[in-house]
Amino acid sequence: MAAPQKGDLSASERKILQVIAAGDVQEATQLLASKEVRVNCLDEYGMTPLMHAAYKGKADMCRLLLQHGADVNCNQHEYGYTALMFAGLSGKTDITSMMLDAGAETDLMNSVGRTAAQMAAFVGQHDCVTYYTRPQGLDREPKLPQSLAGPLHKIIMTTNLNPVKIVMLVKENPVLVDVAALEKCYQVMDLLCEQCVKQQDMNEVLAMKMHYISCVFQKCLAFLQKQDDKLDALVKSLLRGRDSDGFPQYQEKFIRDCIRRFPYCEATLLQQLVRSITPVEIGNDPTAFSVLTQALTGQMAFVDADYCATCGERGANKRCSLCKAVTYCSLTCQKLHWFTHKKMCRSLQEQSVGLDKDTPRLKELKGGHLYFCSTLMYSMYLWVLLFGCPSELLASASTSAEGPSCTQD
Repeated sequence: MAAPQKGDLSASERKILQVIAAGDVQEATQLLASKEVRVNCLDEYGMTPLMHAAYKGKADMCRLLLQHGADVNCNQHEYGYTALMFAGLSGKTDITSMMLDAGAETDLMNSVGRTAAQMAAFVGQHDCVTYYTRPQGLDREPKLPQSLAGPLHKIIMTTNLNPVKIVMLVKENPVLVDVAALEKCYQVMDLLCEQCVKQQDMNEVLAMKMHYISCVFQKCLAFLQKQDDKLDALVKSLLRGRDSDGFPQYQEKFIRDCIRRFPYCEATLLQQLVRSITPVEIGNDPTAFSVLTQALTGQMAFVDADYCATCGERGANKRCSLCKAVTYCSLTCQKLHWFTHKKMCRSLQEQSVGLDKDTPRLKELKGGHLYFCSTLMYSMYLWVLLFGCPSELLASASTSAEGPSCTQD
């Protein structure tokens, strides 16, 4: 049988990728029994079903695929990611162990020179957090109460760097929604950042992530001190889109400021981020969020699902019932976003209809016009992958305070 080619998927192979995302092991078993499904087939990014299952944290699915002969060391991904690397990004130690037991190579590097172990450092900081729950040296008290270790580690583990998501994780834990608690948490994050920079093998990437989370904690702290006791005002500030196109300007400025405040000016990563972001006018691509996400996690190119327009969570499968263009991961996120989306929903709905009518004309374009349009569409495609839909197409109706209901894809 010929080696699988990127994007060369049968209908059943496309189906199994959807089944993996849903976690339906029984249906996956039935599909794998079909001759139409190659266990090592490749999607357009070079991801195998095993990579999808590992990245989405589906342990039972990974086990099933390995039993059917999935290649744990396939490295056809366009940026060199392996199943072990995806397992590390998922933060699931059982899946990581499963890949290692299946013979995963640990010294393979992705396109930015990181091994699976280096990538897993993003989600393996439990021991570092626990260290600060015990008094050190001459300290009489630990820098971090034991009650905060679990919630803090959960936030460190996240690969979703959207500031709204991090604030929502803070809100989920009442022990964190406290001035004293947030002060301790951001101070520990600053210590972890310093540790990453000053260790023998300096880890600029992890240091930047620790610093970024610290900045989000400090912003939460500032809003708590302004009597925003539930951090609702902060969430709205981060989501509010400008009137002209719905672009979340406050969020963009906040992320840029976080990067600018990184205390180690000599860091190569900081200089690269600044060079990438500084020339870009606010509202244009690439956004600070997309640049930061790509630099810290490398997730820009291999995402295969819609993103929640509110929290940036991967795999959002609910859509605004009016415009059908903006995706959400839950009804809660849809309600949170409605106050700003309602300004744009109607025009987005109208523009979507117009785009549908004009689509066939693209087939007749040639030369420079075709190149321009294809480049523009690709830029919009990257935005959709990161945020759910292009912000300049956002627009709406409905006078309901909570907005329209979501529809399931």
